[in-house]
Amino acid sequence: MQKRLTELLKEHDLPVGIFPREATNYEFDEQTKKLTVFIPSICEVGYRDSSVLRFSTSVTGYLEKGKLTDVEGLKTKVMIWVKVTCIASERSKLHFTAGFKKTRNREAYEVCRDGIAVDKF
Repeated sequence: MQKRLTELLKEHDLPVGIFPREATNYEFDEQTKKLTVFIPSICEVGYRDSSVLRFSTSVTGYLEKGKLTDVEGLKTKVMIWVKVTCIASERSKLHFTAGFKKTRNREAYEVCRDGIAVDKF
């Protein structure tokens, strides 16, 4: 029996709300540390700090303690949509790498939120 995605994220010191609530199915390879999260449809999630993330129908990356690296299928809005390549947790901060590093309060990502469907990734 596979544990819930939120439990897996907690074990790796990442906030449970970085993925939309609808993202419940995932595959995680313990040896390679590759994580693939499946999302029913392309969506956007708005967070308490006014940041917005856009998710493809699958998001992949390599899950380590406190970080998700080599991310595919995730964008953030910074004037324009830019690809997120890494999410790293450091105490009360989350660092998003999207061509440059953007630091945000981790607290904004501690609650699972519903995704809002959009037409394209």
